[in-house]
Amino acid sequence: MDRTQPQTLYMATILLYLNAALAILTALIYHNLGGLIGLVFLAGEIAGGWGIANEKKWGFWVAAVVSVLILLLALAFFSFGNIINLVFDIALVALLFHPQSTAYRKTWFR
Repeated sequence: MDRTQPQTLYMATILLYLNAALAILTALIYHNLGGLIGLVFLAGEIAGGWGIANEKKWGFWVAAVVSVLILLLALAFFSFGNIINLVFDIALVALLFHPQSTAYRKTWFR
C-alpha cells in the first residue's frame, strides 16, 4: 500500500484488500466461494488493489470494473440483511471515482 497516494485511493486500496480477505474467510467458513463469478471478483479485487498501490492504470480500471459490477449485483439482489455490504460497495465506488482519486490517477499512474 502506498501511503503517499491521496486518502481516497489509499482507503479504496484498503477496502479492496479487506473485501478480498473477507471473501476468503467466508469461503473457508462456509466452503463456498460463489463459483466462477466469486473467484473472478476475488481475483479482481486483489489485482485491483495491487495495481492501485503500484500506480498502474490497469489496476485502477480492474478495481473500478469489479467494484461497479459488485455494486450492481448488490443492488439487483438487495435485502435489508445486506445493507452494510451495500454501504461499503457504494463507498468503494465513490472512493475510486472521487475527483481527488481521478486527478491523481491521471497525473501519476502509468
